[in-house]
Amino acid sequence: MPESMTESVAQEQQERKVKTRTAVEGIAGFTIAVTAMAVFAVFVATGVYAQDKYSLRSPGGIAFSDFRGYEDWASVSSARSNEVLKVIVANPAMIKAYEAGVPSDGQSFRDGSMIVELQWKPKGSTEAPFVVEVADIFTQAFVMEKDGKRFPKSDGWGYAVFN
Repeated sequence: MPESMTESVAQEQQERKVKTRTAVEGIAGFTIAVTAMAVFAVFVATGVYAQDKYSLRSPGGIAFSDFRGYEDWASVSSARSNEVLKVIVANPAMIKAYEAGVPSDGQSFRDGSMIVELQWKPKGSTEAPFVVEVADIFTQAFVMEKDGKRFPKSDGWGYAVFN
């Protein structure tokens, strides 16, 4: 094969490599841009969800924002039925009352005591090495707060369900 033809073939192959790298780099750049947009969308959605959940108010006047910080409250109970997994958490005022023996000692809970019952639909774990169901889709939060002035007709307890 003549030398000029070999140079021509080599140059053509080099141009293809450059074009191939450019296309791969373009795809990589596109992938990074799409990933960045997806991460941004998750952050925005999370922020909107957090805002929306705390703007909820029940017809009886109980605001979900009254229970802000419930994610850090102590767990006092859990339960499972065929339909839902439940976890009950209590605020520090409620925990203090439990520790003092309320209600078994005849005393009542003080105003400011609060509990939240969180419910999820269960699903089978795909990661555990044994059969176990874990929380999947959040379904509702049932809340209770003690305020004798606001809820005199129900022994001072206000109730609400947020789906």
